[in-house]
Amino acid sequence: MKKQILLIASIAISTIAIAQVKPSFGIRAGLSSAGMQGDAVNSLKNTLDFANNMVTTGYRTGFFAGTYAIVPLADMVSLEPALYYSQKGYGLKGSLNTKATEFLSTSFKAQLNSQFIDMPVLLKADFNGFQLFAGPQLSYLLQADLRATAGVLGINLLNRKMDATNQFNRWDAGVTGGIGYQFNNGLNVMAAYDYGLSKADANKSFNSYNRSFKLGFGFGF
Repeated sequence: MKKQILLIASIAISTIAIAQVKPSFGIRAGLSSAGMQGDAVNSLKNTLDFANNMVTTGYRTGFFAGTYAIVPLADMVSLEPALYYSQKGYGLKGSLNTKATEFLSTSFKAQLNSQFIDMPVLLKADFNGFQLFAGPQLSYLLQADLRATAGVLGINLLNRKMDATNQFNRWDAGVTGGIGYQFNNGLNVMAAYDYGLSKADANKSFNSYNRSFKLGFGFGF
C-alpha cells in the first residue's frame, strides 16, 4: 500500500505540473555507494550455503545514469521527475566459523550486485543556483547477482556467482533528498541520499532496507 500511494501521488503531481508548464530536460550520471541497514545478513541466509558464518556488511560502489525533467512551479520552486538506472547492493566479509576450519585462516567475501530503475519525483528549491530537494522515489529491481569467494591460507577455494533476484523484493518505495548547484551554462552537481522504506527480502521477513548515497553531474538543455 505504501508504494502504491507514493506512485499514484508522484504520477498525479507530475502530470498536473507538466500539463500546465512546458518542462525542460537534462541528463545526469554519477557514482553511488549503496548498502543495507537492518538484518542485511539474515536476508541472504537462503542464498549463501554458510549457515554459521560470522559476517559483517559493507558498501558497494557503483554508478547511476539517466534523464530528468524540470517543471517550474514558481520563481524559486520546481518539480523534477527523473528516471535512472542505478547500481546498488552491499558487501559481506568474515570467517567460516565451523569446528573443521577453526584452526585455519579461513575467510570469505560476498558482494550483492543489484540493478534498479529509480523513479524519483523531487520538489526543488533554488536559491541563486544553490538547490535543496526532496521527494518520494519508487524503484524496481531488474537483476540481483551474488558473487561469493572463499579461501584457506590464501588459497582460493570458491568463486561462485549466483542469481539472487528471487530472494529480493522487486519494488522498493522510499524517499530521497539532498543538495545541488546549478551553473549558468547548464551544468549541475548534486549529492543525494536514498532511504528505502520497503523490506528488501522477497518474503518481507527481515528488517533489511536499501540505502544509497549518490554524487552526480548533470547537464540541462
